[in-house]
Amino acid sequence: MTATAVALPAPVVEMIGVRRFFPGPPEVRAIKGIDLTIRAGEYLSIVGPSGSGKSTLLHLLGLLDNPSDGVYRLDGVDTSSLRERRRAVLRGERIGFVFQSFHLLDHRTVLENVALSMVYVGVPRRERMSRARLALERVGLAHRMEFAPTTLSGGERQRVAIARALVAQPSLLLADEPTGNLDSVNAEAILEVFDELHAEGMTLAVITHDDHVSRRAQRQVRIVDGTLQW
Repeated sequence: MTATAVALPAPVVEMIGVRRFFPGPPEVRAIKGIDLTIRAGEYLSIVGPSGSGKSTLLHLLGLLDNPSDGVYRLDGVDTSSLRERRRAVLRGERIGFVFQSFHLLDHRTVLENVALSMVYVGVPRRERMSRARLALERVGLAHRMEFAPTTLSGGERQRVAIARALVAQPSLLLADEPTGNLDSVNAEAILEVFDELHAEGMTLAVITHDDHVSRRAQRQVRIVDGTLQW
């Protein structure tokens, strides 16, 4: 009897021979030829020390920068030749960002901070507020919606930032040192949120220098001198 082949989930991220050079003198070869696939529902960590190319790779994955060479497909869309306006739309629709710094507006409520992220993609106000409430409930902050960010703990503020990243229903949640500004208790709470999102089917890529954070992922890769090590 022939075994039935198991179909793999579709790729969300496909990088083929991606390189990123910065002109000199001397020329800086930040990314030296990366092949990387992240499939739907996968939880990947990319770990590496300072200067390894993590930030450059983050900018490429997040469509904040263009490769010097190679192919980057996001949800099957070849981003290599897209004009900047189309890249910005794709970035807003398909990628949610979580950064080390929370980047919240102190003079707005938690709910408004999350809802404001949808203004520039044309979502009507009533739908923005509804989706923002659902995103905050998803990260366990339904009881903090009308609070100002300044009244929250660091862990709560990072959960607001995660809700803001999720509200557009992205294909990829991209996190850059998401526990870097948190104590160990709050850091663990954020990693538990990521575990829950992964269990729900979210595709996550976490870029970190912290091996403890990296080990929480389903799959880990290490970046060293602009190349990936498996």
